[in-house]
Amino acid sequence: MKFLTKPLEKKLIENFNANEHRSEDTLDQKPVVKFFGGGACTWLITEYDEKENLFFGLCDLGTGCPELGYVSRADLEALRFPPFGLPVERDLYFKADKTITEYAEEASNLQRINA
Repeated sequence: MKFLTKPLEKKLIENFNANEHRSEDTLDQKPVVKFFGGGACTWLITEYDEKENLFFGLCDLGTGCPELGYVSRADLEALRFPPFGLPVERDLYFKADKTITEYAEEASNLQRINA
């Protein structure tokens, strides 16, 4: 399976450029792609800065502290999970139904409930 298709990459770059050139607050976009791995790790990605090779989105490593931020594309592609060395995978069937802020709020509320 390809880590990221050209159409998905193009959309992520478009989202980055849309936010990069805004003078007011950033757009609250829907995630374009979902990556997962290691049982509990999930990344919902809205943007890609190809110059810096960074994704932006909701990063949840399954430790109870989901956060919005940047993650290196190279690091995600190189990451392997024990014991079998499985890589990060793209959810082929993911279709966002909320904005990234709504996903972040939902993740934070779930963390409070489980605490």
